[in-house]
Amino acid sequence: MERVTMADVAEAAGVSVATVSYVLSGKRPVRPDTRAAVEAAIRELGFTPNTTARSLRTGRSSLVGLVVPDLANPFYAQFAAALQERLRDLGLHVVVCNTRADRSEELAFVREAAQQQFAGVVITPFRLTAKDLELLERAGVPVVVSADIRLGQVDRVAPEARSAMRAALQAVTDAGRRRIAMIAGPRDATGGDPRLELLRELARQFGTELPHGLVVRGEHTRAAGAEGFGELMSRRHPPDAVFCANDVIAVGAMDRAEELDVRIPGDVALVGYDDAVFASLVRPRLTTIRYPAQAAGEAAARLLRERIDGRTVPRTVRVKAEFVARESV
Repeated sequence: MERVTMADVAEAAGVSVATVSYVLSGKRPVRPDTRAAVEAAIRELGFTPNTTARSLRTGRSSLVGLVVPDLANPFYAQFAAALQERLRDLGLHVVVCNTRADRSEELAFVREAAQQQFAGVVITPFRLTAKDLELLERAGVPVVVSADIRLGQVDRVAPEARSAMRAALQAVTDAGRRRIAMIAGPRDATGGDPRLELLRELARQFGTELPHGLVVRGEHTRAAGAEGFGELMSRRHPPDAVFCANDVIAVGAMDRAEELDVRIPGDVALVGYDDAVFASLVRPRLTTIRYPAQAAGEAAARLLRERIDGRTVPRTVRVKAEFVARESV
C-alpha cells in the first residue's frame, strides 16, 4: 500500500500542499475553516507526517512536554489524555515529566525542552517562577501554564471556581458547620495557595472565619492529607468542616478519620477539589468541587495550537468548576 502524502491531503482538502505544510508545521497562520478541512482530510486518509524529516528541516522537535507534579493523581492522567488527543492531528507527541513537585526536576525538564527545541511545553508549575519559564520563551518554545495563578506573560488555563466554592460553603453552613478548616498546599508553592485565599475570602461572606490555627499545610499527597487531618483533630477546638486542596488529600483525611474514629460527615464534613475518578468510589462518597480535567487539557491544546499558528498576545482560558454534592457533607 502506497504511503499517503501531503499532496494527497491537499487534494482531498481542496488546498495547496503549502497550506497543508503550514497546518502541520505551524510556521504560518491558517484560517480556522481551512485548518478544519485539512485536519478532516488527514483523519480520513490516515496521513502520518514524516516527523523525523520535518524536525531536520525546521530544527524543532515534534514533541510537546507535559510537566506535572504528580502523575499518580488521576486528574493529570485525564488532562494528559485530552492534550494528546487534541494535538495528534498536528503530528505532535506528548511526553510527560512527573516532577513529584520537586523544583530541581521541574527546572531540569524546562532546560531540556529549551535545549531540544520542543514544539511546546504545557506545565503545572509547583515551585518554578516566571523567571524560570523565560528559558523556554528565549528558546522560542511556546508555553501554556495550567494553574490557578498567573506566571509571567504566558498562556494559561485556570479554574473559574468562585461560584463552586460558594456553593460548597453554602452546603457546609446549611449543615450547621461553623468551624471551618483547610488542608492546604505547602507554603513555598509558586504563587501561594489561591484556593485557600478564595475559601478564606468567601467564608467571611458566610459570617464565619478561616483562622490561621485551622489551616495546615503539606504536599498534595494522600500522606499529607492524613497527617493534616490528624493535626486538625488534635486542636483544643477541632473543626467541624475541612476543605482540602485536592481529592487526593481528602482521601488521606478519610484514612486518618477512620483511625481516629471520627465520623464523616457525622462529626466532620469533608470537601475535596478536582472530582477525580475515585471521588465517587470512596465511602462516604466525596463531596467535591469538580474541575474538569478533560476540558482543561483541551483548552491547553487549543492555546498551544494558537501559539504555533503565530499568536503572540498571551491568553487566559478559564474552565468553569462546579460543586458536586455527595455524602461527605
